[in-house]
Amino acid sequence: MSYRLGCDVGGTFTDLLLINEATGETYRQKTPSTPADQSVGVMSGILQVCKDAGIDPSEITEFMHGTTVATNAVLEGKGAVVGLVVTDGYKQVLQIARSFVPGGLAGWIIWNKPLPLALLENTVEVKERIGARGDVVREVNEASVREAVEKLKANNVQAITVSLINSFANGDHEKRVRTIIHDVFPGVPVTLSHEVLPEMFEYERTQTAVANSYVRPTVGKYLRNLEKTFADSKMKAKYKVLRSDGGLMAFGNAADQPVALMMSGPAGGVAGALWVSRQSGFKNLLTFDMGGTSTDVALIENGEPQLRRETRVGDVTVRASSLDVRTVGAGGGSIARVPELTKALRVGPESAGAVPGPACYGKGGTEPAVTDANVVLGHLPPSLIGGAMKLDVEASRNACKKVGDGLNISVEEAAEGIVKIVNENMFGALRLVSIEQGYDPRDFALVAFGGAGPLHANALGKLTGSWPVIIPPGPGVLCAYGDATTRARNESSQTYVRRFGETSSKEVAGILKGLAKTAAEALTKEGIPAKEQTVIYEIDLRYTGQGFSVPIQCKVEGFEKDGLSQAGKNFDAFHTRQFTFALDAEHEIVNLRAVVVGEYPNVKAIRVPKGTADASKAVIDKKHTIWSGGKRQSAKIYDRAKLRAGNVIQGPAVVTEFDSTTVILPDCMGTVDHVGCILITPKGMKPKTNAAPAKPAKGKAAATKKSAPKKAATKKAAAKKTATKAKAPAKAKAKPKSKAKGRR
Repeated sequence: MSYRLGCDVGGTFTDLLLINEATGETYRQKTPSTPADQSVGVMSGILQVCKDAGIDPSEITEFMHGTTVATNAVLEGKGAVVGLVVTDGYKQVLQIARSFVPGGLAGWIIWNKPLPLALLENTVEVKERIGARGDVVREVNEASVREAVEKLKANNVQAITVSLINSFANGDHEKRVRTIIHDVFPGVPVTLSHEVLPEMFEYERTQTAVANSYVRPTVGKYLRNLEKTFADSKMKAKYKVLRSDGGLMAFGNAADQPVALMMSGPAGGVAGALWVSRQSGFKNLLTFDMGGTSTDVALIENGEPQLRRETRVGDVTVRASSLDVRTVGAGGGSIARVPELTKALRVGPESAGAVPGPACYGKGGTEPAVTDANVVLGHLPPSLIGGAMKLDVEASRNACKKVGDGLNISVEEAAEGIVKIVNENMFGALRLVSIEQGYDPRDFALVAFGGAGPLHANALGKLTGSWPVIIPPGPGVLCAYGDATTRARNESSQTYVRRFGETSSKEVAGILKGLAKTAAEALTKEGIPAKEQTVIYEIDLRYTGQGFSVPIQCKVEGFEKDGLSQAGKNFDAFHTRQFTFALDAEHEIVNLRAVVVGEYPNVKAIRVPKGTADASKAVIDKKHTIWSGGKRQSAKIYDRAKLRAGNVIQGPAVVTEFDSTTVILPDCMGTVDHVGCILITPKGMKPKTNAAPAKPAKGKAAATKKSAPKKAATKKAAAKKTATKAKAPAKAKAKPKSKAKGRR
């Protein structure tokens, strides 16, 4: 027997999911996180889940881990003291930065510029120079390097970054400086910018390399502690950690390049949603991950999550691939209030957190949280997890009464208002990844997970018009599921600034093949044979003269023949969808990139026993009531473990399970599919898969400026139609579309 273990460490709980690869059987476990040393909480959870499965930890063959260690180090300002080595004359590279200031036109008035991760007093210059095309203009002056390193040593830096001008074209000087650093300052971890990001733009390259050094000691210590703890428990599994882009990398590689882990936690949820939804036959998805403090959303098109080349954590933005996940400060713990000045209801971003938590938890909380509003509305029954967890309904009512008194309305109306506002906040985040990117959300299914996601998913489906709403099995531990079911990934890139007329598909293909070989080496070292590796080409394109570029995926097969021509057409289509027009200007390459991925693990999904449309055997309470649409209505409570494939749950209804609670609203119904997902749709609408490839925007891919007015209607039309859908949810009962179009 072989077992895969997915583990996701959150701020409050550590989620674990153990999968028997032979049978597909799963075992779930939640254990309190241990911030002082997270390896303690992880090992505690492993022992518990292995006990549930009746196996020894030594039987685990692969351990996949999503972690927020790198993220928290940046957010909390608890990274290493970083020393920065730059070329003579470039000492202020991080201070000059970019001219962008957040906050609109007047943002510069109130914006406090954050301190760089490497302070100016810990930035030193060395005498050397590489030309823009990689030629040596000035050899490394070793005396200046030794003097600079001695200064950093005296300043007690804990990690060093070397970022020399034009090193993306030739990294020999950075390698020589590293050799001298190891001689003068042995033991200090050194990051070379050309190894982390071999691309032009010295600020982005330096910032990314410095961020890598900033979190490197913290992440390295954590991963070493985990390995030692595992070794003490006789675990011999292959240890991998989830990258920000949704791929996996070995612990050793992660310790050297932890900047790739900045969005490791949210990436697990997207990976889990993708795997579960593939089992149900869906390829076009909006993901909705709602926790206690925040909500993460993303878009998946044709079975591939959207990627972006920048990762932002707090005030730090690095140039590293990550899933395009957007976050909004709305969660189950978000606190509602009525300011005395405006008398307008506000929800979040302040959160009750884990301590004291919402009032219903009985831990001393008195402020009205979103969870309390759900209790008042009956969305959360008084007893959860088979009676193991009792909620204080009266405490929730007292908390929500504060809002009601402030608005002169009833407690139930106040609770309903709280839920509606938090839903609108989360709808705003979904707009960012759909309508704002030129996609119509009605062409996507909405997959909801996280502890609070299934509570609000049905309402979000109404606002977006995204049907069906998919509630996967074990939604509260889906991030751990994603960790266990994703695949290994590595990439290699190179700056190559050329107009299309200055190069050829054959010449570019030769460079991409070399990058693919480099990227594949790391996967081969991790034990993934070449026959299980797949190569994807990416080209960062722009119109000549533009200040930004866009990564465009290209097919490997036939690239030498017309790869550039097809890439240009794809870029025009993207530009049209994103900005409503394309230009006649010549295309220009900025960077080339090869991505190598392993195969998805052969994990079987458990098939739910087949049943009929009658779900009455799963009913555990027929006398429950919920408040919906301004009135109290009778509802039933279902035990999800007793549901069978084909069962249809008529709303209003509440479905409880170990780690989450699902609400089905009065005018909707939920159908259980063959793998146990609950597919929520308006009554009368049968759930249809959207596995057909998404269609590109109508019209020519290479549109001209003259076509702009016609294309401009695309995004506005999607927004208008979605807004209409939100205002009149009853119209959702109309005949469903046969398949998704993906793009409009």
